[in-house]
Amino acid sequence: MTRLTLFALTAAGLALAACGGEDSAPAGDGAAGGSAGAGDTATADPLEGVTFEIAGVTGDAKSGKRIFRQCQACHTLEPGMNRVGPSLHGVIGREAGAVEGFRYSNANANSHLMWSEEVLFEYLENPREYLPGTTMSFAGLKVAQQRADVIAYIKAAGGDAE
Repeated sequence: MTRLTLFALTAAGLALAACGGEDSAPAGDGAAGGSAGAGDTATADPLEGVTFEIAGVTGDAKSGKRIFRQCQACHTLEPGMNRVGPSLHGVIGREAGAVEGFRYSNANANSHLMWSEEVLFEYLENPREYLPGTTMSFAGLKVAQQRADVIAYIKAAGGDAE
């Protein structure tokens, strides 16, 4: 791969990552002006330390929350709240096309997919290639680490049906 191609891919990835969220702060503790004091548990991040491992990659829920901002234009993790896409509350362990009140594409509704962590990991790389005919317009997350991070966040934030 040439340096120009690598540069272009990196720039495109950064631009895509930035377009989904209103906060483009780098990974870190997320606190403005430093870290919280030792006794300050009220502001502790419930996602801190929550991980998920798949395909040799360990996903981090805190990083996944930032990446999930790309998804929020169409999806929420609130139960019963559909947007352009269905609610992702309880998505892991749920059959595709099963959210009450959401109108799915025929491809999704008739796919008989069960949304496991593994299926989501593959699907999120390129949704339209994985499930031809889907109306999900998202181009996908090509970086395995980002997919694992998003899945860790979805699990931690209510996306696990268990």
